[in-house]
Amino acid sequence: MSTLRPDLELISNWIVPGSRVLDLGCGDGALLAHLTRTRNVSGYGLEIDPDNLARCVDAGVNVIQGDLDDGLKDFETGSFDYVLMTQALQALQRPDEALAEILRVGKTAIVTFPNFGHWRVRSALAMGRMPVTPSLPETWYNTPNIHLCTVSDFEDLCHARGWRIASRRLLDRSYHEGLGIRIAPNLFSEIAIYTLQGPKIIGVTA
Repeated sequence: MSTLRPDLELISNWIVPGSRVLDLGCGDGALLAHLTRTRNVSGYGLEIDPDNLARCVDAGVNVIQGDLDDGLKDFETGSFDYVLMTQALQALQRPDEALAEILRVGKTAIVTFPNFGHWRVRSALAMGRMPVTPSLPETWYNTPNIHLCTVSDFEDLCHARGWRIASRRLLDRSYHEGLGIRIAPNLFSEIAIYTLQGPKIIGVTA
C-alpha cells in the first residue's frame, strides 16, 4: 500500500467521513482512493493524462477525463461537499475563474500551490535567474507553471472576491511548520494549503 505525501495526508484528515468529493487533477487517484477507503467518501476524480486515467481505473477510482481549463460546467452548483485541487492552480490559464467555479460546485474548496514568495525564489530572481527550487523543480523552458503567485497574492485575490479563508497551513519543503514561517509566512513557506468557502450571502442562514 502506497504512502500518501504528507500534504495529502493532512488534507485527508480534514475531510468529514461520508462526504461527496471532487478531486481536480487527481493524478493516479491515490488521494481519492485513500479517502474512499478511510473516510467512506463518494465522488470523482478529474484528470487529463491517459496514463493517470488508467492508474485511477486500476485503483477503482471513479474518474472523468477532462481539462481543468475547460471549467466545471458539467457539474451542478453545490453538488460536492469538497472540491480538491492540489498543486495545479499555477498551471491553469485562468486560476481566478477556476477558483470561482470550484466554489460554485463545492461547499468547501481545498487548494494547494507552491509559494513564489519564498526566499529561495527571491534570491534566484535577484541574481537574474528564473528559480529552480525543491517546490519548483522545473526549468523555465519545460515548466507547466504559467501563473505562479505568492501567499500574499493569493490572499489578496480571496479578499477581493469575497472568498472566505476558513483555514490555511503553510509548510516548508519537508512539510513542516517552523518559527520562520510563523514570523514571516510569505518569506519562509514553500507549500501553501488553503481551505476556502464562497461569499457569505447576507440574510440567508444555513
